[in-house]
Amino acid sequence: MINGKKIAVVMPAYNAAKTLEMTVRELPAEVDIKILVDDSSLDSTVALAEQLGVKTFVHDANYGYGRNQQTCYREALAAGADIVVMVHPDYQYTPLLVSAMAAMVASGVYDMVLASRILGGGALRGGMPMYKYVANRFLTAFQNIFLGVKLSEYHTGYRAFSRHLLLALPLLENSDDFVFDNQMIAQAVMFDFPIGEISCPTKYFKEASSINFKRSMKYGLGVLGTTFGFVSHRLGLVKLARYDAAGRNVHQHSHLTNPEDAKL
Repeated sequence: MINGKKIAVVMPAYNAAKTLEMTVRELPAEVDIKILVDDSSLDSTVALAEQLGVKTFVHDANYGYGRNQQTCYREALAAGADIVVMVHPDYQYTPLLVSAMAAMVASGVYDMVLASRILGGGALRGGMPMYKYVANRFLTAFQNIFLGVKLSEYHTGYRAFSRHLLLALPLLENSDDFVFDNQMIAQAVMFDFPIGEISCPTKYFKEASSINFKRSMKYGLGVLGTTFGFVSHRLGLVKLARYDAAGRNVHQHSHLTNPEDAKL
């Protein structure tokens, strides 16, 4: 708990058994709630998470990273979290920064905090492939121009959110795939939620999950589509549910094996 705010860490997982324990062991003492949502893994992720004392939810099929996050946020809100930090259980990002990120939200200054691999120059040192680094810089510059903000990176998977933001954004209108992350930032900008950043080292290694070149290309195209959709909606050329306050939010549907577990 920080400033009287209850802190939840959520971990969207798929075949994360090799790195899960390292991630959980480094979570700081300020974390009140630990939640893992398993997207129908084929390994021992679920058994290990339960062994580690993590509250675990299991999807009834492999729905994808975006839908996994929807369940993560739904369950964190249901558990009474005031601040939710998403930590990938692949140990690519250090869990030691959870307290710092949560404190930035608890201060009331930010509703979203992104842990940037670019600030401090840690991306390449941590082993980020050059093609991903170049694409990251290009797409970030592109979105800064068209979204009208100035972030160092849009593509980190390490993020903290206020309860207010998670209840307000129509997250069920987003993709089931990795571009969900990018769409969520665009939504936060559209709805005028303040976004902060913190420098974060990263580690690329065999066990850490990382999308391949083909899926990276698909993600990049998705980022361009997100940006064009944002601009078109803002100019009134189209009306997208993703950027509409009346769009579906996370407490309206469940992908769990037991839907009763998902009620707020």
